[in-house]
Amino acid sequence: MKRKCPTCSRQFAETVELRPFQPFCSQRCRAADLGKWLDGGYRIETQASEEDLDHGMPTDGDPETTQ
Repeated sequence: MKRKCPTCSRQFAETVELRPFQPFCSQRCRAADLGKWLDGGYRIETQASEEDLDHGMPTDGDPETTQ
């Protein structure tokens, strides 16, 4: 069965050796995807609600930016 790597879009055949990396084609693509998650490359953008505006936007815990 041919699969398409979600990171590099390369077509590859599903083999026993590649199963630990699925759905990626290699450890490199798997690590690249993890890095994108950790850097905030994947995020769901939403509009700020009225409640968020009333209470202030959440911070990363930085005491200088909290209200």
